[in-house]
Amino acid sequence: MRHRYLVAYDVSDPKRLRQVFKKLHGFGDPVQYSVFLCSLSDVEKMKMRECLGGIIHHAEDRVMIVDIGPTEGRAAVAFEYLGEPLPAPQAETAVIV
Repeated sequence: MRHRYLVAYDVSDPKRLRQVFKKLHGFGDPVQYSVFLCSLSDVEKMKMRECLGGIIHHAEDRVMIVDIGPTEGRAAVAFEYLGEPLPAPQAETAVIV
């Protein structure tokens, strides 16, 4: 079962910041600066954590992963926007690692 995750990051070094941004593009869609929305299986989430863990400096950077819920349930309607809303996420996205 796929879950939708909100992934936000605060990375202090510009080089690592770009690396995290590029890596997360393989797992989800950017929704704000330093915020991604990802629909992942358990295995994909584990791969994402491993990839990001290898990029960030654990004493200086932070990645927050919030489980919104199953993609077919509440997670599909859990977000409310003021201003221009984002397009609906794709049902399935490819993971490029």
